[in-house]
Amino acid sequence: MIFWMISLVMISIGIYARLMKHAETAMACLAVDPAILLMVIGVLMFLITFCGCIGSLRENICLLQMFCVCLTIIFLLQLAAGVLGFVFSDKARGKVSEIINNAIIHYRDDLDLQNLIDFGQKEFNCCGGISYKDWSQNMYFNCTPDNPSRERCSVPYSCCLMPKDEAVINTMCGQGMQDLDYVRAGAFINTNGCIDKLVNWIHENLFLLGGIALGLAIPQLVGILLSQILINQIKDQIELQKYNLQHRSDPWR
Repeated sequence: MIFWMISLVMISIGIYARLMKHAETAMACLAVDPAILLMVIGVLMFLITFCGCIGSLRENICLLQMFCVCLTIIFLLQLAAGVLGFVFSDKARGKVSEIINNAIIHYRDDLDLQNLIDFGQKEFNCCGGISYKDWSQNMYFNCTPDNPSRERCSVPYSCCLMPKDEAVINTMCGQGMQDLDYVRAGAFINTNGCIDKLVNWIHENLFLLGGIALGLAIPQLVGILLSQILINQIKDQIELQKYNLQHRSDPWR
């Protein structure tokens, strides 16, 4: 029931966030839209928990089996993703790089995506995918001579080195930083890319990530086990009822 309520909250937040956006802006980067992601996860969680909740209350074998199968598939997909990500780490790194570059291109097209990138760059003290020069892929930050944007050859303010005691954020602190080399730009912004910082963070927090993965896996395994136990109990009750009815109809057996 708790997961059921959580799924409804996620769907509501996703729908609200989706409706508050302009349609053309949201469609520009649909693959990484957090609102769409929230709605999809919420709907899947609602359907799965619905099968488990109603199936256990009504003792419906079909719904319980569907609940068990869905949990098993999700668990196996998570396990496969973890193994494939470890085995094919280079390809996974390339895919992450592709996603980040695509997000950089659509930085100004989606406010949620923009806030997410700014949060990531400030949290990991990084800029761009591989380096701060990656921001030239964005049409507003592009360094081509015919770019009329006032942000030409700049980087977002989230790349800047922020003093901790600074009360007011200078959003134009990244102006013209792509024209500078690494040494001179490093005095004003984070020049290292976010991919290397993310990889280093993962290596430093393997135990934390393992604990989170275990925390997600245990409820799924418990749900699979309990649903199978309940299915077997229901089947035993059905067999017992059939046996009793059969012997009541024929007392000489």
